[in-house]
This record gives sequence, C-alpha cells and structure tokens, in this order.
Amino acid sequence: MKALRTLIAGSVLAGLSLAAAAAEGPYDLAIAGARIVDGSGNPWYRGDVYLKGDTIAVIDIAGRKFESKHTIDGRGLVVAPGFIDIHTHARRAILEIPTAENYARQGVTTLIEGPDGGSPVPLRPYLEQVGAVKTSVNFGAFIGQGSIRESVIGPNDRKATPEELTRMLEITRQGMRDGAFGLSTGLFYVPGTFTPTEEVTALAKVAGEMGGIHISHMRNEAKDVVKSVNETVAIGENGALPTQVTHHKIIGKGNWSASDQTLAAVAAARARGVDATIDQYPYTASSTGINALLPAWAQDGGRQATLTRLKDPETRAKIKAVVVDNIKFDRGGGDPKNIQIASAGFDPTLAGKNLAQVTAARGLEVTFENAADTALDIIEKGGASAIFHAINEEDLVRILRDPNSMVASDGEVIRFGVAAPHPRGYGTFVRVLGRYVRELKVITLQDAIRKMTSFPAQRLGLLDRGLVRPGMKADLVIFDENEIGDRATFEKPHQYAVGVKWVLVSGEVIFDGKSMT
Repeated sequence: MKALRTLIAGSVLAGLSLAAAAAEGPYDLAIAGARIVDGSGNPWYRGDVYLKGDTIAVIDIAGRKFESKHTIDGRGLVVAPGFIDIHTHARRAILEIPTAENYARQGVTTLIEGPDGGSPVPLRPYLEQVGAVKTSVNFGAFIGQGSIRESVIGPNDRKATPEELTRMLEITRQGMRDGAFGLSTGLFYVPGTFTPTEEVTALAKVAGEMGGIHISHMRNEAKDVVKSVNETVAIGENGALPTQVTHHKIIGKGNWSASDQTLAAVAAARARGVDATIDQYPYTASSTGINALLPAWAQDGGRQATLTRLKDPETRAKIKAVVVDNIKFDRGGGDPKNIQIASAGFDPTLAGKNLAQVTAARGLEVTFENAADTALDIIEKGGASAIFHAINEEDLVRILRDPNSMVASDGEVIRFGVAAPHPRGYGTFVRVLGRYVRELKVITLQDAIRKMTSFPAQRLGLLDRGLVRPGMKADLVIFDENEIGDRATFEKPHQYAVGVKWVLVSGEVIFDGKSMT
C-alpha cells in the first residue's frame, strides 16, 4: 500500500516528491482550483497548475498549496492549453498589430501563416521582421507552393521546364531551412490551379523529407470536392508526408451532403496508412477575393491579362457565363444576396453590402446576369474581398464531429472597426465552445479542446505545446465555460469574444480578461 501511495504521488507531481515540489518553489504563478481540460481529449479533472518561468512545473490534485509569487483564482473556471490556429492570414496586419488582439481574446496563443499556397519568398527575412516586433502570440509559417511557382514561372498556365522545377525544389528546401512547418498549396488559386499534381508532389516530397507537412486549399470545394480530397490524399501518399485538407467545406446547394464521401475518403486513406487530416471553421460562409467567381483560364497571365480579356466583348461574354454559373451553383449559393463585400479598396462604402444591393444601387434589376456584370465591374475597378454564404450546417456539423478534424480560423489579424470582415477572425474558437459544445452539444468540451490544442500541435510537430502537462510551455487559456462565446456576426463583425478570463504565452499574461497587457 505504501508503494502504491508513492506511485500516485509521483504521477500527480510529475515525478517530484512532495518535498521536492515544495523545494522548487516559490513558483512564479499558480492557477488554483480550476478544472483542467488538458488537451489530450481526456475528461477534465480539478487541480492546481504551477508555473516556473515559461514552463508548467507542477500539477497538483491534492490542494497542497505550494508557495507561489502570484496566484490566479481558477475556481469555477477551466484551464486549457492555448489554442493553436493552423490556418491564418495573420501576415496581413501582424506587423502593425503585434498584439493580435482579436485572436488573443479568443484564447489563441499560436498563429500559423502562409496557407493557401501563398507566403513570402524567401521566408526568412519576413520571419525576422515578425520576430523583431515581439508579437504577443507565437507565430510560424508555411512556405507557399503558389508563391514559389509565381517567383519562377509567373502567373502562367503552363508546365514547368526541368530547370524551373529544379529551382522550385530548391526554393522549397530553402523555405524549410528558413523555418517553414511545411508546404501549403492553394490549387484553387492562380497560379496553383495551373500546377499538375505531380509537380506539387515533387515539392511536397522535399518538405516531407525535411520534417514538414502538406496543407491544401483544394482545387475545388463544390462539384469536384470528392475528387479534390482524393488529390490532396494522393499528394501525401505519393509525397510520403502528412497531408491536410484545410478549411474543409462543401460549397453549393447541389453539392451539400458530399461530406459523407469526403470524410469516408480521408478515413479510408488513414486505414491504409496515409497520414491525412482535416481542419475547418464553424461558419456557413467562406471568404476570399471576388475573383473566385472567375474561371481560372481568365486569370492566366495575371491581372492585366484578365483586364484585357474583359475588354474583348466575345471573351467577356464567356467569362460572364461562368460567373453566372458560379453565382447560381457554386460560391453564390443560388442568390446574389449571398455574396457580401467585405472590403473594397477602390470604394470602402461597399463593405457590408451584398451583390444584390450593389446591383440594385446601379439601377439594375437584380438578376443573375446583372449581378455578374456588377461583379465584373468590381473586378475591373480593383477587386474586393467577399463573403460567400453557400455552406450547409449539416455538413459543418458532420465535419466537426469527425475524429480527424481540427479547428482553424482562416482569419486574419483585424484592424478593429475597419471594413466588414468575416467574423471568423473574432469568433472561431469561442464559437465552437459556445455554440457547438455548450448549446448544441455536437461534441464534448474535451474533444473540442483537443481539436484546438494537442491535435494541431501534433500535426505541426510542436512537441512542447498543446497539453497541460509538467515540462510543457505555459501557453494557457482560462475561461468560463458557461459564458464563453462569439459576439461577432456577419452584420456586425467587429465584436470581441466573451468568456475568456486569462491568456498566457510562455508563462506571461497577455490578456487579463479586460485588456491586453
């Protein structure tokens, strides 16, 4: 019996005896009496978490109250690992807003950039810039296949020569040396969409040999979504590296319920040994440039080539026919009002208005054809970022429940009050915890936390983060599970999350429940 007690004490104190744990004090910070959801997917337990410097030193479940310089009263609250966002566009403003407040207030402590095939090339100078501004949260990046290809070939629809492929392989290798977590692809976007699968696989193989992963905005998330998932799996299988379908969704009413097939494809891949996974955000609308309505061939050669095509009446008519089709059956969700302008540099007053409203304001009847003309006019004047309401809640829930899916925002560091961005930048993580855990009970609290912490940490190889365990870095979020939730909406996006009381990065408090520190 004495031996059993010794074993229990050792496990609770991570191998430290009671005397040794006390002798290590005073600790820098104690989080006392909280419910610990440790990120593993296991049920919560109650305990005290003691920090030493940037590290979790001791977790005590017996209430021994070791000496600590500072204490956070965690009674009635949950302590969990800080959330890791594996897909962000944070570089759009992280240098100007290094606090990343819209993320910190959600409990996000790590932002990963360079998704969708787009990243700085070369990567190292940019990472050095970010390091110099001393961000409140951790920051990392992928190297983007689209950016690599554009730097060598340009935005052109053609195969790479052997010499060009050799150059792209070397840029990939250098990106990994610079610190990339892997290769991202945006095979929906120019120039990624012009890339043969075998070329992507060649670059992915280099990233995999250097310990990286592949993460992909697939070629198609609508009628060819199953085919695109299979391509993403094949890149991982043939490239011999982990592969991930990012911001997984099913776009267009005619394609809804296809998540049954896509999730089955990922499960089948895993069953035969392919390390394939998924991430998603919890909203029924996507957001990207309004150019997403254009056919890829119309964008061959870059913006000036597109504008030249639009000036030719015959070519413009062909482009318009595709835009009409995309409004009807793809990102438009069957109605121009489903396309909302998030920002437009040439006319900031368009932010928040939908394509039907903009079309009517031009004195035109709101038809698919007139809405397509409006979209083309916006593109010609400088383009816009848009929000597309064309996703089904049932698919969203099915993907969220899948054991192979994790949570990621696809958001950005937001300038508060500017334009009308997708609310995912303010609410992704807390929305999962508030709406899908507490209100709808779609998944459990411990599984939701796993999808935000240890799972993305494992995917990225962040072996010292993602779990509340002694020896791990003290990236932590403390929240009220009965209050946590999102307030940002598509109509009023600039609203911070609620319910997060404390956020720590490497043992330092960056948010105290009221303001950034």
